[in-house]
Amino acid sequence: MDRILTNPLSSLIDREREKAVGPKRVVKARVNEKGSLGEVGRGDEGGDEEVDFDRNWPPWEKLPQRYKLIGTTSLAFVVCNMDKVNLSVAIIPMSHQYGWNASTAGLVQSSFFWGYALSQLPGGWLAKVFGGSKVLEVGVLIWSLATAIVPVLAGFMPGLVFSRILVGIGEGVSPSAATDMIARSIPIEERSRAVSFVFGGLSVGSVLGLLLAPSLIEHYGWESVFYIFGSLGIAWYSGFQIIKEDRPSSKAVDLSWQLNDHMNELQSSSIKELTGSLRDVPWKEFFKSKAVWAMIYAHFCGSWGHYTCLSWLPTYFSEELNLDLTEAAWVSILPPLAAIFVTSFASQFADSLIAKGVETTVVRKICQSISFMSPATCMILSSVDLGLSPWEVVAILTGGLALSSFSLSGLYCTHQDMSPEYASVLLGITNTIGAIPGIVGVALTGYLLDSTHSWGISLFAPSVFFYLTGTVTWLTFASSKPQNFSKRD
Repeated sequence: MDRILTNPLSSLIDREREKAVGPKRVVKARVNEKGSLGEVGRGDEGGDEEVDFDRNWPPWEKLPQRYKLIGTTSLAFVVCNMDKVNLSVAIIPMSHQYGWNASTAGLVQSSFFWGYALSQLPGGWLAKVFGGSKVLEVGVLIWSLATAIVPVLAGFMPGLVFSRILVGIGEGVSPSAATDMIARSIPIEERSRAVSFVFGGLSVGSVLGLLLAPSLIEHYGWESVFYIFGSLGIAWYSGFQIIKEDRPSSKAVDLSWQLNDHMNELQSSSIKELTGSLRDVPWKEFFKSKAVWAMIYAHFCGSWGHYTCLSWLPTYFSEELNLDLTEAAWVSILPPLAAIFVTSFASQFADSLIAKGVETTVVRKICQSISFMSPATCMILSSVDLGLSPWEVVAILTGGLALSSFSLSGLYCTHQDMSPEYASVLLGITNTIGAIPGIVGVALTGYLLDSTHSWGISLFAPSVFFYLTGTVTWLTFASSKPQNFSKRD
């Protein structure tokens, strides 16, 4: 008799999978006495034996769906920040080539945030209507194509600005898309880690972007940074199509990849009905909440320090600390690199406190206060004349900016804590306001630098002000208590 060899480790998973998506397909191949494969079949008599070859390809097939969701989204965020920070390094040789002063360089860098701000609310609404995964993939494709065409348009200022606006639009919808997917798919006891892992991809992207950009510029010119980084996003988009094709059928009860019945109905509805769904969002109820206003202002304050440093630190290290392009870029890696480790610790710290019964609001306030007070303290130390060496300044700034990633377990979890249903819309609101510092702050820093020639006044002083006032506002009004924002008669 033939005997069937099966994989006992997969039997339990197979039974659960069959309940959701139907019987698993098995390939049976007969192994004859000579060790060669015979015809495919079953139930034949003889001395041959049949072997089951489980279709375990692609290798991520048996991963829980939420792990696929988190992994692919985090990878998208890696590419996201690579395409965001590439200009902060390339702007130095570009300024030399085209004769830009600090104000013009600030204008070019800030143009990204014009599109970023414009796409926040639409991104949150689109994620709620169509689902985060669809919005994310379109966003990645837009920003990647726009990145790849920067070298073609660099000599034409309106075209360059427009391309960076498109990058901002593509990247602007991504946070809301990710927030929507996490809110639908991840339980609260895993949420800090999920948010930290996904948004932690931004720090990884910053590190990779700042690590690779100087070498690419040195060997192949600044144009290569945009061509190569843009291609990575297009490659991610192509790979994401494969992941989508491998997802469970509509019978599977898995919110990671499918929308609920209401969302499916909205997808097939008319433009008029979709517009109606926008009106159904309880905008007035949002803005009646002090906790929502606390999130809005905290997001603004955190973004001011983050975006101005992200855009200007390489130039600061190059001009103020007298480092060359490669050294300045490598030193700029240190804050996001340290943030990767801080993020991992912060998420474990926050989730462990919640698991021990500490009120969620208290945990979010602790984490966000660390996120604000740490960089504020370090910026004050860096801007006053204490006789510090350049490398001591680098160490202080690295520590402060790394600790600001505690916000991933503070502010960035509060949207989902407060309302999983409207988490993407809430993040769209706060991120819209949070993008203003990218527009105003980045450009203002360049203007103040031209006017005062002081990095302490132009870069650090405004950030310290917003960090301190943001801390006070957050501790006073922030709340993670679930709220029902549904419209009331």
